[in-house]
Amino acid sequence: MQVAETQSKSATLIAVNQHLACRSWIVKFTVHLLFQKIESNRFRLAAILKQMAVQEQMREAGLGWLLKRVRRQPLGALGLAMLAVFVVCGVLAPWMAPSSPVAIHLLHRLQGPSMAHWCGTDELGRDTLSRLLWGARLSLVVSVSVVSISLTLGVAVGGVAGYFGGWVDTLLTMAAMNTFLALPGILLAIAFAAFLGSGLQNLILALAIGGWAGYARLVRAQVLAVRGREYIDATRALGASGWRMFFRHILPNILQPIMVQATISMGGVILAEATLSFLGLGIPAPAPSWGSMLNDARAHLFDSPHLVVFPAVAIALTVLSFNFVGDALRDVLDPRTRMELGM
Repeated sequence: MQVAETQSKSATLIAVNQHLACRSWIVKFTVHLLFQKIESNRFRLAAILKQMAVQEQMREAGLGWLLKRVRRQPLGALGLAMLAVFVVCGVLAPWMAPSSPVAIHLLHRLQGPSMAHWCGTDELGRDTLSRLLWGARLSLVVSVSVVSISLTLGVAVGGVAGYFGGWVDTLLTMAAMNTFLALPGILLAIAFAAFLGSGLQNLILALAIGGWAGYARLVRAQVLAVRGREYIDATRALGASGWRMFFRHILPNILQPIMVQATISMGGVILAEATLSFLGLGIPAPAPSWGSMLNDARAHLFDSPHLVVFPAVAIALTVLSFNFVGDALRDVLDPRTRMELGM
């Protein structure tokens, strides 16, 4: 009997020890998982804080830091100088123009460059320099308006498609983006301009309809690349809403290619506006437009070549300045390119 009781007690002690060991192992495993979770959240939080610090540094640096970097490149500095001249001429055209751009002086028609008329006069005796300055103002308004509308629509459509994915992405990509990208933008602009009629608002709307799909495709690709990164997962785990994640953490990190695309597109919009005005689908006469000035100068190409040279040079230099600034922004905002250039 004593041996049986001893064996029973031993078995009980062994069972109790095994149970305690099992509970100890469970506690250790739970603590280990807890520490792993804390460590993972710590790394994610560190990534978020680092990203926010970089964004805050860029915001504090502001436009001055960006312009300082761009000015270090020769072509970027040249583009900024030409762009500054274009903006100043467009904004201050009412005060810089020597005369009214629509004032007709038939006695002074088709005069060459002189002290009285630095860029000559056209077939109606209107001062070419005044029309160039007012044309710069018109081109500035059209380019800023078209890029703003196209960029807003492209960010909205591309952001929704890239963020939500699935059938939303398929619907927006196949039905909207690819449909507009299948046709050349200038062809769409000509079709819409012919349908809507001439006028400043119709011209802006036609060019915006033909140009938003490029921005949408770029934004969609950038959102798809960013939304799977660690700091986005961390913000989602911390309970951030979809709107906050997109506007606070996704959109600021995809602004670099969007800024470059928008800058280069400014030149393309000016060229498209000149093309539509040359074809008679832009701003109606007598409003001064570089494209309409080229159209009016076709009949006097050989007897008054200055009527073609000055508007053509203005268009070429303006488009070239936007391209130079866009290339400089791409080099400055890309970390790898900046390291290669020693910036």
